[in-house]
Amino acid sequence: MVRIQKSAEDYLETILILSRRQQQVRSIDIVNEMNFSKPSVSIAMKNLREKGQIHMDADGHITLTEDGYKIASRIYERHLLISKLLMQIGVEEQTALEEACRIEHDISQDTFEKLKDWTARQGF
Repeated sequence: MVRIQKSAEDYLETILILSRRQQQVRSIDIVNEMNFSKPSVSIAMKNLREKGQIHMDADGHITLTEDGYKIASRIYERHLLISKLLMQIGVEEQTALEEACRIEHDISQDTFEKLKDWTARQGF
């Protein structure tokens, strides 16, 4: 699996989350969601387009390509499981969400699969 930058993974995950909450995703939605500047988001969207991970239509609506969706889904699944696990062991919700966002990028697929199997056996 090709490793991409943490920031690119965060952008793709954010696009996925936004697309589940609303019909259309635009750069301004990403700016508001991530609390980043418009120029930063604009540069990131250009980079993701060039890598073939997003598509932006003439009206500025952003959708994930198949490749972008695979990456976003993988990261989002990690985020959900890790944050749930952290909250289950007593970590305050906001802290768990913030720390899951960092952890999700750094663990190996093997470690994640073992966590997923363990949590399933625990009845999560």
